[in-house]
Amino acid sequence: MNAPAWNPAIEFMEREALERLQLINLRKTVTLALRTPFYRRRLAEIGLNHPEDIISLRDVCNIPYTTKDDLREAYPEGLLAVGREQVVRLHTSSGTTGTPTVIYHTQHDIDGWTELVARCIVAAGATRHDIFQNMTSYGLFTGGLGLHYGAERIGMLVIPASSGNTSRQIDLMRNFRTTIVHATPSYLLHLQAALTSEGVDTTKLALQKAFIGAEPHSEATRGKIENLFGIQAYNSYGLSEMNGPGVAFECLYQTGLHLWEDAYILEIIDPQTLQPLAEGETGEIVLTTLQRQATPLLRYRTRDLSHLVSGYCPCGRTHRRLARLQGRSDDLLIINGVNIFPSQIESALMKIPGVGVNYMIHIEKRGSLDRLLIKAEGDAMLFASHPHTLDKLRERIGELLRSAILVKPAVELHPPGSLPVSEGKAKRVVDLRPTF
Repeated sequence: MNAPAWNPAIEFMEREALERLQLINLRKTVTLALRTPFYRRRLAEIGLNHPEDIISLRDVCNIPYTTKDDLREAYPEGLLAVGREQVVRLHTSSGTTGTPTVIYHTQHDIDGWTELVARCIVAAGATRHDIFQNMTSYGLFTGGLGLHYGAERIGMLVIPASSGNTSRQIDLMRNFRTTIVHATPSYLLHLQAALTSEGVDTTKLALQKAFIGAEPHSEATRGKIENLFGIQAYNSYGLSEMNGPGVAFECLYQTGLHLWEDAYILEIIDPQTLQPLAEGETGEIVLTTLQRQATPLLRYRTRDLSHLVSGYCPCGRTHRRLARLQGRSDDLLIINGVNIFPSQIESALMKIPGVGVNYMIHIEKRGSLDRLLIKAEGDAMLFASHPHTLDKLRERIGELLRSAILVKPAVELHPPGSLPVSEGKAKRVVDLRPTF
């Protein structure tokens, strides 16, 4: 064991013992799932009627996948495995169809979720002596409450600032000497720009760490956050269907996100063939809950894309690691036949000197061809220079992006602060192509 840990007995458990624990928890989860109308029907179709039918962890592969559409069809109580009187909280999220998905929690579920988040933030070096400012939304969005409970569990002073109101965020950071913040990467970049405009020297803040997540981002963006603030930024992974934050988190060594395998069974599959992929191959993350009572989910297709990191982490944890998320399988953009992920565009932009922290991707149809337009903010000094300087930077951005994504986009440069800023998950893509 080479790192701080909240629950070392679990975090450093030998793989053989961890897999035995997974099997025990999988049978418990199947027992709960069979109480729900949805899974009772679904599992009967494959002849799985008793938890004893699960002989080994490999048997999970015989279970059909669960999708977000399944959750919508089961709304509101088709996936509830306990009596309503045992439920203490629910979180919902809506989608393009307008039908929400709902996840119920018992007190046992809330306590378990809190323990997982506590593991995460201690793994990243947080202690009870830190002052934690939570800059994400509270309410039905799971990010705010999830990190809040975990930080309180380890004894940190928590400032529940929620999202937005950047001036107030800055005042809170200065007045209470905040040492750790939790925010989306895009909002932290916006915050740094606001600090600069207000003349606040970031080196005079007490800030040491940031927990970032809720939207895919590149290593270049993480590096920019770390350099601008002079801090360490730790990636987190979670989704409301799996409680929220606390599914996986980077430790002090930042070598990948440790996924807590006593709470989840992890699979990586090809999103097209649905077949399992080897370690190191990028595919869709599939998760099975192992500790949740109220809403057990079996082989849930997250649509998130990543791959397993090989080898061992210097921290000594035995739980497998995910690489940073590439994006979502349903985020894939097809531009004139070329497959492009928004994260590829971001990664290239963040490496270009003179490009600011905010950008947008616009796609429209011009005749029979797609037109890709990148709108990016430039540094303020560029707009005080000769127009030829802006032209040269636009051309350079276009060429670098063509090398990265094999498509040369049109490029617009905008003054700092002129593009829309999101206080929650950033909306980077505007696709204006007809859908029929």
